[in-house]
Parts: sequence; structure tokens; C-alpha cells
Amino acid sequence: SFEPMLQQAGSNMVSTERIKAALARHDPRGTARSLVVRAYNNSVSIGGARRGEAIHIDLRTNDAIPSPGRIADFLQTNRQLHEKLLLDLGWLVIASTVAMLVLIALGIAMGLPRIRNSLSGWHKATAWFLLPLLILSPLTGLFLAFGWTLSSSGPSAAQPAAISLQQAVATVAAQHDLGRVVWIRPRGNVMLTRVNDGGEMRVFAVHQDGLVATPRNWPRLIHEGNWRGSASALINVVISIAFVMLMSTGLLIWARRTFKRRRTRLAPA
Repeated sequence: SFEPMLQQAGSNMVSTERIKAALARHDPRGTARSLVVRAYNNSVSIGGARRGEAIHIDLRTNDAIPSPGRIADFLQTNRQLHEKLLLDLGWLVIASTVAMLVLIALGIAMGLPRIRNSLSGWHKATAWFLLPLLILSPLTGLFLAFGWTLSSSGPSAAQPAAISLQQAVATVAAQHDLGRVVWIRPRGNVMLTRVNDGGEMRVFAVHQDGLVATPRNWPRLIHEGNWRGSASALINVVISIAFVMLMSTGLLIWARRTFKRRRTRLAPA
């Protein structure tokens, strides 16, 4: 949830000259296929021809570093935990997301609650006042898991000839600040880039003569909080805090009731 805020920050250290210098030094043969920009810690990762191959570079010194940084590693680990529980258990994440939506539906079916200044009251108030957001988050997550973009067409018509990563960097830099770029990478015969375009993380097809906007993937934009700059990122943080609060207060309420029943049963003895 905090990652979009970091991506919105940008950096003056990420410039065309620095990225070109990094490519010239660390990819002299021009075989690199992708570029990941982490403006929040002034580093980039240059992806090789094989998937999983990457060279991490500190833009301040133009030297290779063993990893993209502690913050980037922390965010990546959390993303893998969020999507696959670190053990390739994506199916379990999907199943638990469906279960969450079922629980939300059951909660709605129970009707409007009486909200009091108590643990149970705070639990109910959080659920009802943030209900639309609490539904949108898991629902858009399912859309992402099943590849539903709600767009009527694909990303873009394939260009006549693929362009190199160096050409793509120059084309993107001509229209956008590279400090606002998230990544540049190919999909099929089309080079794509994701850019912070006025607070919205938009994906463009990179052609030799410029950028062409692809259809918006609204489920991804909403789920990741990337549709309205810092405001949408803050909404995602609020949603995450609300889910943590609901789970913790729900467990406490359950524990109180369970132990109270046990004490009642043991009282005669």
C-alpha cells in the first residue's frame, strides 16, 4: 500500500544522461530487454535476455550493486507474500479473497448494526463506514488474478519492428521525466512503459515515433491505488489499516466470547 507513495515521489537523480551512461557501461552490447526504475532510492535494474537476469545499478555512482536496496527488497518480498504467500500458493490467496467477499456479503445481510463505543462497536463502524472501499479492494484483486481488465481491446497494435531498450529510453525521455518511469519492458513485439502521468500510472506502447496510450486497466489502477496520485495511494493505506483493524478486533471479540463460554461451563464445577 505504501509503494505507490514512494513511486509518486520521483527523483532528480534519474535522468536521461545517467540511464544512458548506465546502459553504456553495463550493457555495451545492447542485449538488455527491460529497465526497472526505482526513483525513491536512485537505482535501476537492467534485465537481460533471460527472465530473472538483472543488473542493479546505483545511479549516483553508476556502479553495480548486489541488490536494488533494502526498501526495494522489502517491497518485493511483501508483494510476493501478498500474491503467492511466498510459496507459490496463489490459489490459496484467491480462495481466501473469495471467502472474504462472502463474509462481507453475510455481514451486509445481517442488517444495520447498533454502533456503540465498544470493541464490537468500533469493529462494526469500521466495516460499515468503509464498506465500498472494503468491497472494491478484494474484488479488484480477483479481477487481477483472473486477468480481467474491463477494457475492450488489447494493449496496442503491434508496431512494424521492435525497438531496442536504448531507443525506447530515448523515446520515453522525449515525452516524460524518467524519474516518473516505473519500468520499460517488451510484451511480444511491442515495447511498453509504465509512467506516472499526472498522478496516474499509465501504460504506453513505445513506438519509434512516440508513445501510444494503451487502454486503462481499471482493476489494477484501483487495487494498487495508482489512479489519482497521493490521494488514491492514501486511500489504499486506509483500506489496509481497516482490514488489519477488522481482523484484530474480530479475533479479540471471538476470543472473548469463546473464553467466556468456557468459564460459564466450568463455573458449576
